[in-house]
Amino acid sequence: MKPWILFASFLILTSELQSQDTFSIVAADSITREVGSAGASCVDLIAFGITDASFLGQLFPDKGAINTQAAYIPGNQQIAAGRMNTSDSPKEIAEWLEANDFEGNPDIRQYGIVKFIGTSPQSSAFTGQKCIDYKNHITGSIDGIAYSIQGNILIGQEILDAMEARFRNAKGSMACRMMEAMQGANSVGADIRCEPNGTSSLFAFIKVAKPTDKADKPYLSLSVVTSNGERLEPIDELQRLFNQSFACGNTQIQEEENHITFYPNPSNGILTFSIPQQDIVILDVKGNSLFTMKGPTQFINCSGLPNGSYRLITSTFSGKIIIQH
Repeated sequence: MKPWILFASFLILTSELQSQDTFSIVAADSITREVGSAGASCVDLIAFGITDASFLGQLFPDKGAINTQAAYIPGNQQIAAGRMNTSDSPKEIAEWLEANDFEGNPDIRQYGIVKFIGTSPQSSAFTGQKCIDYKNHITGSIDGIAYSIQGNILIGQEILDAMEARFRNAKGSMACRMMEAMQGANSVGADIRCEPNGTSSLFAFIKVAKPTDKADKPYLSLSVVTSNGERLEPIDELQRLFNQSFACGNTQIQEEENHITFYPNPSNGILTFSIPQQDIVILDVKGNSLFTMKGPTQFINCSGLPNGSYRLITSTFSGKIIIQH
């Protein structure tokens, strides 16, 4: 166990509110045999001197992946890793972890687990009854990819639902699907502690391993850590880093490519465009249309929308807006 992980765990455990990791996903692809983990939380890792946000996710190339979150301690991560090397299914691993919690307190833990059983990946999850609300998990599969999505201290079930919808509807590789899942949670206050910061979270990560990768050297490993008060959305920064290496078939025109800006952002609902736009649509995190306007205009009033993160699309570009009243 690396010293910084032990140090981090000691500090994080000193406060119940700082002991949770919030929303995450694990997945395993039966075709490529890739395994992946991604997640985010409103814990200020910079205050603890931690620069790698991915410590809660553990990859086992050609075997599976486990996210260990909510009152994270290295001891539970270690015993979870030990079960990955047995013949246990993900469901059996989850049950074993509940029965054998390192501190005898499984009700405050949360796990997401995927594992290959023969050629087929399976998924399971566990959410302790005393994890901080809102808490839940979702498991499923699509196109030969098994996944588990889990979260606690969430604004609501809509965060998990949006992550699943984006994951299932995404195009491209499993890595692309996982990045899309993270965008499903890209909403102010997804982790309710980060609503005052105007972000979903304070750190975010994604990592994916091929079957031939070493466990500590996956071919994809990106991590973004921000500090409280910085008001920088870590999922947006994670997407920027991701886009430098991956093309996922996104045909949307990005605002910076067209030198189009809109301001202020965050906004109380009154937006001004640097160049007049038309056919304006605003979507929520699930892709539902909430606001439309036809014809050319340089100003829009969408102040009727509640606080949150939205996708703004016009005839020539798309971008994210944050509404804060």
